[in-house]
Amino acid sequence: MSSVSGTHGSHAVAEPPPRTSRAGRDLVAAISVGVVLGAVVLASLLIERHLFLGVIALAAAIGTVELAGALRRGAGIEVPLPVLLVGGQAIVWLAWPFGLAAVAVAFAGTVLAVVLWRMRAGTLNYLRDVSAGVFIAAYVPLLCSFASLMTVAPDGTGRIITFILCVVASDVGGYTTGVLAGRHPMAPTISPKKSWEGFAGSLTAGMIAGALAVAFLLDAQWWAGALTGALLVVCATLGDLVESMIKRDIGIKDMGNLLPGHGGLMDRLDSLLPTALVAWAVLSLVVPA
Repeated sequence: MSSVSGTHGSHAVAEPPPRTSRAGRDLVAAISVGVVLGAVVLASLLIERHLFLGVIALAAAIGTVELAGALRRGAGIEVPLPVLLVGGQAIVWLAWPFGLAAVAVAFAGTVLAVVLWRMRAGTLNYLRDVSAGVFIAAYVPLLCSFASLMTVAPDGTGRIITFILCVVASDVGGYTTGVLAGRHPMAPTISPKKSWEGFAGSLTAGMIAGALAVAFLLDAQWWAGALTGALLVVCATLGDLVESMIKRDIGIKDMGNLLPGHGGLMDRLDSLLPTALVAWAVLSLVVPA
């Protein structure tokens, strides 16, 4: 009997492809990064809440670099990055001693600097690049500044924890419910994995988190917290969809690769940035400082 050889007799078994979650994330990496980021936020707030301003400033700088790089890679848009970095830091930090008026002046100054700086490169694509620069200044550091304004309030630690807790609850509730029961796409052409069932899970988790956080951290009525949580969930969901539209428009998957399991930092800030503005406004009304 001749010996069996070749592929038919080797009995070699091909290794199975790596398992991924139904939602397409590397869950171990994503959870690990989330825990580390949460620890940094809590440590800065609990040790001395003004340290959190440094976290905000660093996030604004990294987000600005990532978004500028994504626009350059995906659409060939060149923004005046040095101006945006310097102006962005002014927008974030001046909220501490001088408040909202200083934020407005710093933002207007950044816009003017973008307009003037870009003149050095000539008229070709001038309006496109200036518009993109102004968009970055508004989308990243300006929205970050509202987290600064919450931080420097007398009860700033409670306000920031409430804001972040509602967004995290929205993300976790939506992710879990969407994976387990998601059937009806919310916006299939923008973000195919988002479902109305996932949104319902986000809304439930966010309202519970808001009610508990506002009642126990800010000593206000639970119903005000539930309302706050609902508004923040809606804003966080829309913020996520907005970034998905940006990425689809310029043809990229992630804003960067800084955070394993998440993508770039901007891929985590997408729901936090617009929500910071809404959180500051709503909490200023329902829990006056």
